Amino acid sequence: MDLAVVLVLCLSCLLLLSLWKQSSGKGKLPPGPTPLPILGNILQLDVKNIGKSLSNLSNTYGPVFTVYFGLRPTVVLHGYEAVKEALIDQGEEFSGRGSLPMSQRVNKGYGPPSQFMFPVLAGILFSNGKRWKEIRRFSLMTLRNFGMGKRSIEDRVQEEARCLVEELRKTNGSPCDPTFLLGCAPCNVICSIIFQNRFDYTDQNFCNLLEKFNENLRIMSSPWIQICNSFPILIDYFPGSHNKVFKNFAYVRSYVLEEVKEHQATLDINNPRDLIDCFLIKMEQEKHNQEMEFTFENLIASVFDLFGAGTETTSTTLRYGLLLLLKHPEVTAKVQEEIDRVIGRHRSPCMQDRSHMPYMDAVVHEIQRYIDLVPTNLPHAVTRDVKFRNYLIPKGTTIVTSLSSVLHDDKEFPNPEVFDPAHFLDESGNFKKSDYFMAFSAGKRNCVGEGLARMELFLFLTTILQKFTLESVVDPKDLDTAPVSSGFGHVPPPYQICFTPV
Repeated sequence: MDLAVVLVLCLSCLLLLSLWKQSSGKGKLPPGPTPLPILGNILQLDVKNIGKSLSNLSNTYGPVFTVYFGLRPTVVLHGYEAVKEALIDQGEEFSGRGSLPMSQRVNKGYGPPSQFMFPVLAGILFSNGKRWKEIRRFSLMTLRNFGMGKRSIEDRVQEEARCLVEELRKTNGSPCDPTFLLGCAPCNVICSIIFQNRFDYTDQNFCNLLEKFNENLRIMSSPWIQICNSFPILIDYFPGSHNKVFKNFAYVRSYVLEEVKEHQATLDINNPRDLIDCFLIKMEQEKHNQEMEFTFENLIASVFDLFGAGTETTSTTLRYGLLLLLKHPEVTAKVQEEIDRVIGRHRSPCMQDRSHMPYMDAVVHEIQRYIDLVPTNLPHAVTRDVKFRNYLIPKGTTIVTSLSSVLHDDKEFPNPEVFDPAHFLDESGNFKKSDYFMAFSAGKRNCVGEGLARMELFLFLTTILQKFTLESVVDPKDLDTAPVSSGFGHVPPPYQICFTPV
C-alpha cells in the first residue's frame, strides 16, 4: 500500500477518534466553546495567559464551562461561588488531583537519570486516593511536631531573617537583583525542617539548587509548557525547554536521594532529627503492611515536593512584594511607621506583633491577592461521578479552579487591579478577613505549608522594612509590575533595588 494512503488513513482514524472522544461525554459536561478535532480549544486560548483566556470565556459561558486541552475535557470553575461550592462544600468529591502532564512526568521521574523512573505517582502534590491522604496526613503531623505554628519554627524563621539582613547589608546600599537572596531565606527554613541543617548563602550546592528552582518556575510558566500540557506527545518526542526542566528536577532529586541515604546511615529511631528521619521510622513501622504507602519512592517524592514548593512560592512572593513596595512608597512609609510604633528598631519582629499591626497584615495579604501567584491553581479532579449545578461530571474529569476570579472579584475587592492594602482593612483601620482570600487554595487540597508561608512572609518582610529603606534605581512611577510569565505561575519582572540601612 502506498505510504501516502497509509498516512491519510491513520490521520483520518485519529480525527474520527478525536471527534468521538470529544462528543461522547458532551451531554454530561457543562457547555463551552466547540473544540476542534485533536486541537481542542487551544486556538481559542492565549497560551501566554491561560487564566485571562478562561476569564474571557466565562463572560460567554458563565461560571461553569468546559474547554478541551487537546483531547482532554476540562471543567472550569470561575468565581467565588463556584469555586467554594466545589472545593469546600463538595470538598471530598473534588479532592482528586487532575491531569498536568509535565508535572506528572517529572513526578514519575521521566528524563535522566533513569533510576528515578517510578511506576506510579508519588509524593504529596500529585498523588491521589489513599496514598495522598496518608502522605498528606503524615506530612502535616510531622511539620507540626517540628514546630509548624509553634515557637520553635518561629525561632528558625527569625534567625533566618537576621541572616538575610546581614547578607542585604553586604550590598552596601548598591543596586542589586534580590532574586537569589530572597530565595535563600525560605529555602533554608524548609531545609532545617526536612534536612535538619541550613546552608551558608555561599554554599555552591545551595546556589545550584536555587538556580534550578528559579529556572524551572520560569520554564513551567512559559507558553511552550502550556502547549506541552495540552499535547503530551510533544513532551516525549520533541526537543524543547521541557527537557531542561527534567534535567533540573533530576539534579534536585539526586541531591535529595543523597540526603536520604545519609540519613539512613545515621538514623536513631529514638531521636528523629527531621522529617526524613520521621519518614524512615514510619517505613520501618509499616514494613509488614502489604498496602503500605510509606515507601522509599514516596519519601523521595514527598521531600522533593516540600522542598520545591516550600522554597519557590514564598521566595517569588517576597520578590514580587518588594517590587510592589518600591512601586508604592506611600505604602512602604506607612508600614515603617507602624513598625517603629509597635516594634521599634532593635527588637526582632515576632508573630505576636501581627495582631497589633493591622496595616502590615493587610499589606502582606494584599501582596498575595494582587500578584495572584498561581492563577489557575493546581488542577483538581472529581473522585466519583458528581452532580454539580445540574451537570453530571464523570469520575476522573480534570477541574480547573480560577483563583484569579476569586482574588480579583470586584464585588469583594473594589478596583481589584489596583494594589491597595485597604482591601483588607475596615473603616476603623482594623484588619478585615475575607473568605475570598484563596491565595493558598481552599478545601482538602489547600497548601500543606500555608502556616509556615504566612509566618515567613510576615517576619521576613517586617524585618527587612525594619532595617532598611527601599530605594528604586528608577522613578517608582516607571516601574513595571506586570508579570513576565503568566502560565503555571505569575513571574515578576527583573528589577534592581537598593537596601539602605536605617
